[in-house]
Amino acid sequence: MPTFRSLLEDPNIDMEAVGAHLDGLSHDERVRQVHAIPGGLQSRLYAAANGLGELDMGYFVPADTPDRQFVRHYGKNSLPAFSIFEKRFARPGPDSAVMWGYNHSAMMPLVGPGHFVLRQGPQAGELHVDYYSVPPERIDGAPPLAPNDRGISTLVYGHMIDVLRRVSDHVTIGRAVKKGQDTPNYFLLCREG
Repeated sequence: MPTFRSLLEDPNIDMEAVGAHLDGLSHDERVRQVHAIPGGLQSRLYAAANGLGELDMGYFVPADTPDRQFVRHYGKNSLPAFSIFEKRFARPGPDSAVMWGYNHSAMMPLVGPGHFVLRQGPQAGELHVDYYSVPPERIDGAPPLAPNDRGISTLVYGHMIDVLRRVSDHVTIGRAVKKGQDTPNYFLLCREG
């Protein structure tokens, strides 16, 4: 039986097969397989997911989620260490055109929470995690608001946008863009539920 990893190791990634495989897994198994994907395969997946499907705010915070309640997305980035993390997204109010969120990880006390605003990107099918913008107010359950362009946070989140693309009904792939330049840093997210 194929795994997410074995499907990505195929020289010609079949995105339909990848999506069907991920959608057929339980949540726990989906997260386990997402956490098993190394950076090189994340890079290939990001390229293969270009133009795959539309993303909207409801993908990250489903419509039946109450406003100002965080939805967890379990992540694995392409860095060699401290690669397991979460992005947590919330709808700030009814009919909001953006989502607010932050990054949760074991490194949060050192690098900060990386608050962000999720926006529609300029390219169809992509959303942007905008670290240039910090939500104007804190949502209950979030860490205190902090800028991303001061201290150690600048090295991790400063001057950055993450570009997100759809992989399946629960999984997205992202790439970090720093000061307008693509970086070799990628990450996968798996929405809870």
